[in-house]
Amino acid sequence: MSLANPETSAALSLLNARAVRERAHRMLAIGLEDRLPNFRIHLDRMDSAVDLVLQTTRKAYPSLDVPFHSRWRHFVAKGDNRWAAIADQTKWPDRAARARAEFDLAIVSVFLDAGAGPSWHYRDPKTGLAVGRSEGLGLASLAMFADGAFSADPIQPLRVDADVLANFTVADLARGMQVSDFNPLIGMEGRVDLLRRLGRLVTSKPEIFGLLDTPRPGGLFDRLAMRADSQELPAPTILTELLQQLGPIWPSRLTLGGIALGDCWKHPMLTTADATSGLVPLHKLSQWLAYSLIEPLQTAGIRVTDIDGLTGLAEYRNGGLFVDIGVLAFRDPEAARQEHEVASPLVVEWRALTVALLDRVADGVRRRLGLDATALPLAKILEGGTWAAGRLLARERRADASPPVKIISDGTVF
Repeated sequence: MSLANPETSAALSLLNARAVRERAHRMLAIGLEDRLPNFRIHLDRMDSAVDLVLQTTRKAYPSLDVPFHSRWRHFVAKGDNRWAAIADQTKWPDRAARARAEFDLAIVSVFLDAGAGPSWHYRDPKTGLAVGRSEGLGLASLAMFADGAFSADPIQPLRVDADVLANFTVADLARGMQVSDFNPLIGMEGRVDLLRRLGRLVTSKPEIFGLLDTPRPGGLFDRLAMRADSQELPAPTILTELLQQLGPIWPSRLTLGGIALGDCWKHPMLTTADATSGLVPLHKLSQWLAYSLIEPLQTAGIRVTDIDGLTGLAEYRNGGLFVDIGVLAFRDPEAARQEHEVASPLVVEWRALTVALLDRVADGVRRRLGLDATALPLAKILEGGTWAAGRLLARERRADASPPVKIISDGTVF
């Protein structure tokens, strides 16, 4: 990869959280001038958004001891921490071995975490409850992991081996996710294709994923541990590594200078003077994964710093909050009834505005509570928080709790 190529340098400038935040706030600034083609912004409704986020957070966490927004929350059902129970009963050779397993689990589970659709549910064998959406996907993927569905070694089920992923089938996933004609899960082929791509990529990069073990996604822990300075690692570094190392697995969308840009899209209003003109990076799943790798790193003794260097997540619960509460309004009311491709300017605009508005909500919540970003990082406000408030409004307003923007999903973005 030659950095002498200006397009390559331009592409790399988009593979970080700073670029996501900077372009999202530029989109918001354009919107505040009422120049966006799809949405109007009503900042007078922001106080209502802050009120709801605070109310939702206090109800779930009365002491305001809020955990990070991450995949690990979905491995807890009715107060039962499923992963902790498994991990605490396992005899790990050292902390790094546990961290590799937790990276394996988080990476695969997040890649399977795109929206499940309103019809699918996972029947939890332990409680008998039917659990839908992200929580159901979390419990199902954890059960698959614990059963060794991704391991090449029957004696060591708690691992993900690259060659198993590379040969994963739709039938394998359907079995683990309890999919049937009566329990459909959207985007099955897209999810399986993503796992296969991940397997092939990990196999092809033993210098990244196989430093101290056979190639596995969890080998990324050793790569990040080497990058830690005095056992400290900035959270944005986690994201940059994920974007640069795993970028090629995403379905072919935009590339620049030979580099796949992942969750990055075009919008006509975001013009710049270089090769990135019109491009809007969002990196939702990668940031969700970056947040989800913080706790395994901490458990392994690595202090993760600058957590607010990551951004809010451009997904439909956070974005739905702003539409349902009236901060964002469709310029054309008919657009609320139409279905939109993920690459459409309307969806790109909505998602970018979501990132910028989440920063504003976070500022408002902290002001109300008299706390700073160190005491209440964005990762906790998302968990407390904006995501739950968005879901609450969706349940109140629509029978199927769907988002207020109708999205055509391929199972690899949301």
